[in-house]
Amino acid sequence: MHSYAIPRRFLLQTASAFSLLATAVRADSWPNKPVRLIVPFPPGGPADGTARVLAEQLTPELGQSVIVENRPGAGSAIGVTVAAQARDGHTLLIGSNSMVVNPSLQPSIGYDVARDFEAVTLLSTQPLVLVVPSSSAITSVDGLIAEAKANPGKVSTGNSGYGTLAHLVSEIFAAQAGITLTPVPYKGESALLPDLVGGLVSAGFLNLPGIAAQIKSGKLRPLAVSSPQPLAALPGVPTFRALGFPAAEVQGWAVIVAPKGTIPPDGMARLEAALSKALDSAVVQDRFKALSLDVVKTNRLATEHFLRDEAERYATIIKARGIKAE
Repeated sequence: MHSYAIPRRFLLQTASAFSLLATAVRADSWPNKPVRLIVPFPPGGPADGTARVLAEQLTPELGQSVIVENRPGAGSAIGVTVAAQARDGHTLLIGSNSMVVNPSLQPSIGYDVARDFEAVTLLSTQPLVLVVPSSSAITSVDGLIAEAKANPGKVSTGNSGYGTLAHLVSEIFAAQAGITLTPVPYKGESALLPDLVGGLVSAGFLNLPGIAAQIKSGKLRPLAVSSPQPLAALPGVPTFRALGFPAAEVQGWAVIVAPKGTIPPDGMARLEAALSKALDSAVVQDRFKALSLDVVKTNRLATEHFLRDEAERYATIIKARGIKAE
């Protein structure tokens, strides 16, 4: 048997070739440049807080910077449309209920969720609380229903605008309860709260963080929560489901989606794994808890089905109740 010595020059050339190949493979893998995470709301809110803590956790996992970009306006439609049209392969969107509501309110809107986006995962949910002024004679959901039946059109519910989640849940509840609630739109919860506390509107469906102080001080009385389970922060306050109104189990939610067809399958798998790890981290869980958000994780298929079901749910109530955009 003969033995042959491999020339050193050949070994160096081979090693160099493998090094170049490995570099090319890394360059082709996703992501190979910074990732833009669009938030279709202004800085400072829950969606922005969610995005920033996720960006911190995703950056080391993905090996590229994740940069939060706020694109607010038109009830999130501006940011969602920007994301839908992005073709750079490195754009993500934090979406919420409004992204599936807006197409039913504005048929000419520039995006379609099913057509333009690929779902990655749900991130969080946040329930609403039905509250009345402490000065109100209404002390229960049954009492509110009785008042609405006795005085049709006289029971009002404040919201942050037609088609917002607070408005839609009031319509969903009213439909199941067989009553009429008169919606009163405001330019945000901060404008609504003084009138709600002062009794100028009868009731409101609001996020707990924005009204926790008023509930604690006794200025607002909570009647029910839209979460699947009672809230530890509101002991003794029943869920809508427990009261016989399961349709009103409506929660705010946040989701990560990508423009359809822009991220390769292996990149989507890597993104999903990175998000799953981030959502398990104590840093993210503590931040979400501070924002009164419940962490939720779903796979891509389950998230896609969730978005489709939510879109159909809101489209049905918008059509049935004749709700129009402002």
